[in-house]
Amino acid sequence: MKKLVLILLVAISFNAFAQEKLAEGVLVSKMTMSSDNEQMNAQLAMVGDLESTTYFKGLKSRNETNNPMTGEVITIADNEAKELMILMNNPMAGKMYSKSEIKDSEEDLEGVIVKKGTETKTILGYDCDQYVVTMTQGGQSMDMEIFATKAINAYSQQTAGFSQKVEGFPLYFKMTMDQGGSKMTILNEVTDIKKESVSADKFDMTPPEGYEERKQ
Repeated sequence: MKKLVLILLVAISFNAFAQEKLAEGVLVSKMTMSSDNEQMNAQLAMVGDLESTTYFKGLKSRNETNNPMTGEVITIADNEAKELMILMNNPMAGKMYSKSEIKDSEEDLEGVIVKKGTETKTILGYDCDQYVVTMTQGGQSMDMEIFATKAINAYSQQTAGFSQKVEGFPLYFKMTMDQGGSKMTILNEVTDIKKESVSADKFDMTPPEGYEERKQ
């Protein structure tokens, strides 16, 4: 009986810790891309898995991705000031940056249908709700399945454009689209969540020296 009570107490305390809302920390994600077309699949294999790190603090976040083929991409978002800056250090194109406003416009939502699903998933101890998204833009259709947790409120590139319709941060994201008659699948999963202090310098919106503004 005492052992059962101890197990229950441990389970309850773990769940309480896991569902604690995180206002500051670091997320590590892995993205994999695949296709049912052998030639396209070989090209995607050359790119390899993309690992990214997201730093978040309050309404600010910073996502870093680095790959030998695509170079370094850093996205800094300030949801309070509604500002977004993207830094790109591409082996071929060089160092560039762009700044824009964060907003869910009617144009962004055109052709986008977001429905909350009935499934739930526990990822790294966090309860996640399912969202099913269908997008039709430029003659192409894309289907997405998202599992997001309300315990983390940070900017997400995966839900940019329809973030008001998805509550929380996506810990699992699967996109399926048609590319020239071939099916392409993009899968992004958060593999680690760290509750730690993040320096305010990570969210500096000043373009680093050597970066040129990318013309829209």
